[in-house]
Amino acid sequence: MAGTHRRTAPAPAPAPQPAAEPGAFEGRAALRAGRAGGRDPYVDALRALALVRVVTYHTFGWPWLGFVFPSMGVMFALAGSLMARSLERPAWSVIRGRLRRLLVPVWVFGLVLGSAMVVHGWVPGPDALYWVLPVGDPPGNAWGEQAWAVLWYLRTYLWFVLLSPVLLRLFSRWPLSVAALSLVPVVLLATVWQVPDGRLGSGISDLSVFLFCWLLGFAHRDGTLDRIRPGRTVAVAAGLMAAGAWWALTHRADGSYDLDDIPLAQALWSGGAVALLLRFRPGTPAAPGRVRFLGRVVRVFNSRAVTIYLWHEVALMLSVAVIDLMWQVPSMEEHLPLGSTWFQFAVAWPLIAAAVAVFGWVEDVAARRSPRLLP
Repeated sequence: MAGTHRRTAPAPAPAPQPAAEPGAFEGRAALRAGRAGGRDPYVDALRALALVRVVTYHTFGWPWLGFVFPSMGVMFALAGSLMARSLERPAWSVIRGRLRRLLVPVWVFGLVLGSAMVVHGWVPGPDALYWVLPVGDPPGNAWGEQAWAVLWYLRTYLWFVLLSPVLLRLFSRWPLSVAALSLVPVVLLATVWQVPDGRLGSGISDLSVFLFCWLLGFAHRDGTLDRIRPGRTVAVAAGLMAAGAWWALTHRADGSYDLDDIPLAQALWSGGAVALLLRFRPGTPAAPGRVRFLGRVVRVFNSRAVTIYLWHEVALMLSVAVIDLMWQVPSMEEHLPLGSTWFQFAVAWPLIAAAVAVFGWVEDVAARRSPRLLP
């Protein structure tokens, strides 16, 4: 799987449930509440931060962002934790619900983007069925590639959902062994085997890269991570991150150390970082007004995670067109930093907010909730 647009994304958020008044995170008590079925503010904050990081990376393309915060590993781990919690119910009903909440927003996105691509010369073929069930990357044309390339995450998420009943059963019996062995495929693909071309190769590669993070989500859910001594967790995580950084710097892709283009480095660094983030929960000083506002923002991000992820690249594409129009206005040309990438970043967020307003209700319908403008 190639391209810098392919490795940043969130998982569909769980259905909103009654929560306490937002405030400072409460450490282990909050973690226990999350495992009991309530909302965990720390998990929600990680997901929201990952979404912001996604948009930031796709705007600026900074290769070091993956080292600062490996958003993809975080999102797969959080999704794995939520899936493990859901599988306390019958597996088929869980899979059916997850697929519905994933596919309905994708269908709406495909209908809008696909129509625009047809207008710009795309002629759909039989592989357009991947827009219906994205077990492989859906097709499109070069005009819309920046927008549809992000679907790699949803394809990988779909496969993890389908595989989770078996993975969870194996992990429950041999947690540490299964977690350790989950890194073997990505190591072999980077050192011994060659990844096949096409959709099959992309799918195998992405599953191998993020399998360990998905299983860390299982470990977060059942308390396995908490039962490992802090010092041992730090030692293992530091070793994984050091190995990932070394591999990235010694196996650069086209001269870049961007983790998105170096699968083994991505798997090792993300795995170590995610283990630390899920094992050690930082405290948050009480600041009622500020935290209450941030809590509302985080809830919106979590309840509209799929919408933000699907449409953020479209917003970035539209931001270029909006700024081009601004160049035609002399006062804007003179007083606004229209050539700055930071200005494009600022313009993109109102467009993302507009997408949330226009398409966010689809997530409510997919989750069988009453449609709302904002959660």
